[in-house]
Amino acid sequence: MHAMLNIAVRAARAAGKVIAKAYENPQLLEIESKSLHDFVTNVDKAAEAAIIATLRKSYPKHSILAEESGLQEGSDADYQWVIDPLDGTTNFMRGIPHFCVSIALNVKGVTHHAVVYDPMRDDLFTASRGAGAQLNGFRMRVSAAKNLEGCLLATGFPFRMKHILPEYQKVFNAYFEEVADIRRAGSAALDLAYVACGRLDGYWEAGLKPWDTMAGALLVKESGGMVTDFAGDMNYHATGNIVAANQKVIQPMLIRMRKELPKAMLS
Repeated sequence: MHAMLNIAVRAARAAGKVIAKAYENPQLLEIESKSLHDFVTNVDKAAEAAIIATLRKSYPKHSILAEESGLQEGSDADYQWVIDPLDGTTNFMRGIPHFCVSIALNVKGVTHHAVVYDPMRDDLFTASRGAGAQLNGFRMRVSAAKNLEGCLLATGFPFRMKHILPEYQKVFNAYFEEVADIRRAGSAALDLAYVACGRLDGYWEAGLKPWDTMAGALLVKESGGMVTDFAGDMNYHATGNIVAANQKVIQPMLIRMRKELPKAMLS
């Protein structure tokens, strides 16, 4: 394992311990509202602090972009860690054991290492650029599905952008007519990790932030899958709109998406 990936794993496990301990003691949970239907807890902040402290011990000059504390510019701007300390906060708050830690390292704007860690299942998803992806030390591959028929897809409804729900629903309906079923589990990073290991055949969502998708996107690509925006381009981190699947599944997903969405959502 690459030294930088090893440090990222160490940071993710440190955050996971904070989260797991807090999950067992919900009476200590403190909740704040960041915006409408968007929450942060004292556990998000504590987990993020644990990650940053671990990274800073080894790489004090690197930049950090974290969901809760924002951008911390380092003297070595070529290296930037992108952190979501608790992806799936609403699940965590409600006692639903489906959430994760997500950490990615960008080198000169390109993602080189990624970790997604599920502390409830002790599932550790890792990837390094050009070196493949693993789940708990075993090589991951995306599913071998050849078309949408029989697929299990996942999505997340755009709760921050409810005005686009009618168009979004059209895409959902188009997929649902062909696939076996669709899940809405509440953690973008885990959805991408599940595509990477073949638990899901495909995933799409709108309005995400880089810390939601940075690590998961590398997991999918290093597992043999594809990741695009809604137009089929590579601007998913900029647009916040993402589609992930193997090459044979992502093509019909994009074709149906283009038929149902207005051009404004495809740019």
